[in-house]
Amino acid sequence: MASHGIRDRVAIVGMGCTPFREHWGRSVDDLLVDAVVQCLASAQETEKDDVDAFWLGTYGSGITGMTLARPLKLENKPVTRVENACATGSESFRGACYAVASGAFDCVMATGVEKLKDSGYSGLSVPPSGDGTDAELTPPAMFSLLAPAYCKRYGLDEDVMREVLTRIAWKNHANGAKNELAQFRAQVTKEQITCAPTVAGGLGIFDCSGVADGAAAALIVRSEDAHRYTDRPLYVKALSMVAGSANGKFDLSFDYTTFPEVVRSAEDAYGQAGILEPRSAISLAEVHDCFTPTELVLMEDLGFSERGRAWQDVLAGAFDLDGELPVNPDGGLKSFGHPVGATGLRMLYENWLQMRGEAGERQLDSPGLGLTHNLGGSPGECVSFVSIVGAEPSA
Repeated sequence: MASHGIRDRVAIVGMGCTPFREHWGRSVDDLLVDAVVQCLASAQETEKDDVDAFWLGTYGSGITGMTLARPLKLENKPVTRVENACATGSESFRGACYAVASGAFDCVMATGVEKLKDSGYSGLSVPPSGDGTDAELTPPAMFSLLAPAYCKRYGLDEDVMREVLTRIAWKNHANGAKNELAQFRAQVTKEQITCAPTVAGGLGIFDCSGVADGAAAALIVRSEDAHRYTDRPLYVKALSMVAGSANGKFDLSFDYTTFPEVVRSAEDAYGQAGILEPRSAISLAEVHDCFTPTELVLMEDLGFSERGRAWQDVLAGAFDLDGELPVNPDGGLKSFGHPVGATGLRMLYENWLQMRGEAGERQLDSPGLGLTHNLGGSPGECVSFVSIVGAEPSA
């Protein structure tokens, strides 16, 4: 896969993010306004009229660009609404970055929002696809297939896998307990996780991300203009999006221990950023932990662990907040829930805070490069997005 990339050509100069939780008393409009106002204020009090164009990511909380134009009272501004399943927030960011890099606009904003608690669904509503012959499985059921497949391929017994998945849930909830924006901030013991009621397959309640409402926004300009807005911009090193062919379920060689789309997008992103050894080059990673076995598999697909070794790295604490490579330092989907259109930008917001030294109790020591990974779909049929940002332009 070939990609030229836009390394260091654009920079993030402002960001905003609402708390992710049950916002029964707030509308989609309210959440968008909150995130956008916060974003503009963080960029030298930039005004909305200074923004040339907007992108809006939402899975099902609105249609057309008017979903954003109306609450912001925008006059004659281009607003592009995008959707790419659970990677929708990242798709919004990608389009906005390319718009500045192309020279079409000087200053743009990427936004994402979702309000799921009012939808009436306990999870995501997924429209039927294909010719109607696909098996109907809930998202927990689809992702539960990863754990037994991994055990079979690498010779783990069920008790060891349970310990690994428990460690991932425990880590992310411990990180989320330090984050005032997270939906779930209670410390959870390993015993509580292990003994939780089962949802699907071997997955218990604490192996699954929750449902939440939220919004986030990012302001993007050319890199040479960044210091007009902030003295601590983030430079975009890489953006890669891959859409799979959705043939995994029909491919006898697909064994549910990898997301090929993630492998391809990660390779492309590392190539754009000039990264050869991702585990040592990346300082923090926000990854799509929709379910605990997803995070386990992602550690190998993103090149953070050797094939068949991620379970050992997890148990050794390599991805803990004080580990070799902190993964989901903000608490991840496990602590935030997953308001689809906002999640990708929420991941980016943690990079924003960490690289500006504003992450409070969970602040890392001088992070260099940060990675975000957003996954949409399910094993065998998904889209994958990987971005890499850094606090300094490349030498």
